[in-house]
Amino acid sequence: MKPLNLVLLFICLFCNMSCDSDDTEATEPEPIDETIYFPPINSDTWETKTISELNWNEDQLQPLLDFLDAENSKGFIILHNGKIVVETYFNNHSASTPWYWASAGKTLTTALTGIAQQDGLIDINAKVSDYIGTGWTSAPLDKENLITCKNLLSMNSGLNDGLGDDISASNLQYLADAGDRWAYHNVYVKLQDVVTSASGTTWNNYFNTNLKDKIGMTGLWLQNGNFNVYWSNTRSMARFGLLTFADGTWENEQIIPENFLNEAINTSQNINQAYGYLWWLNGKTTFRLPQSQVQFNGELIPNAPADMYCALGRDDQKIYVVPSKNLVIVRMGEAADSVNFALSSFDNELWSKINALIN
Repeated sequence: MKPLNLVLLFICLFCNMSCDSDDTEATEPEPIDETIYFPPINSDTWETKTISELNWNEDQLQPLLDFLDAENSKGFIILHNGKIVVETYFNNHSASTPWYWASAGKTLTTALTGIAQQDGLIDINAKVSDYIGTGWTSAPLDKENLITCKNLLSMNSGLNDGLGDDISASNLQYLADAGDRWAYHNVYVKLQDVVTSASGTTWNNYFNTNLKDKIGMTGLWLQNGNFNVYWSNTRSMARFGLLTFADGTWENEQIIPENFLNEAINTSQNINQAYGYLWWLNGKTTFRLPQSQVQFNGELIPNAPADMYCALGRDDQKIYVVPSKNLVIVRMGEAADSVNFALSSFDNELWSKINALIN
């Protein structure tokens, strides 16, 4: 299918599920009756909690799992305050099988950028060329120097997103001044070069030392064309979701700076309300989607709680974080829909099934 047709199909899907109201109801937090549980490092031990303990609808679990199975899922986990309530694998996948995060892994780059700023290595408000030199784009120098690290986090660099995934200088061309246009673009990967240059070590070393090893993740970055993609098992994705749910802490250690994380999971610019620092945000009155300059009315995922924020990747890789429900939900697998953008109609359908279980 041609790219334009894909965009039109995607727009049609979301026009059907968007709401026209500008009113977003606040979600009342459920009472927190326990501290957050963190699974131990270098261990397969992970405490569980039953559906009956939470007074969820046990008869709705199997319909949820049947739906996930039918929609090409491989791994699925629900955490409540850090404890596993549901963990299931499908289609010859297992707890130890690695799978790619796709663009859901953008949020790992967000985390490392915040850590590097906390370490005094970078300032996200500084221009990218302060760290990797000029000439990293083919834009005129005065336009290139408008682009800050924050612009890369917020997807409003102004560079042309219609030239494909190649992020070599010749393919990073000026289209608008930084801050004037929002577009989903792989140029965010330049943040990895920023952190590498500022830290004086490799991206892998900085990532492993400052994030992966501290929360007990498995996995590694593998080259995919012009950039790295993270692969891990499903539990490692859940660990990262739990870290974010816990305001960037693991046990008693603040790993991602809390103030930075709070910025990351709130609207980062004035064009796409539903986008933070590489995190997608629910509960906003309008949103924009990849490969489109169309603005839609309504919430990103209408069936999901308004306070939910999420990491979304190609082929329906998902991390949903819902503070009001004390939930972290992870889905890994192949594409549920034929449209393989970060967001798809699968999100709304999946939340319909999740709601039947938890409400």
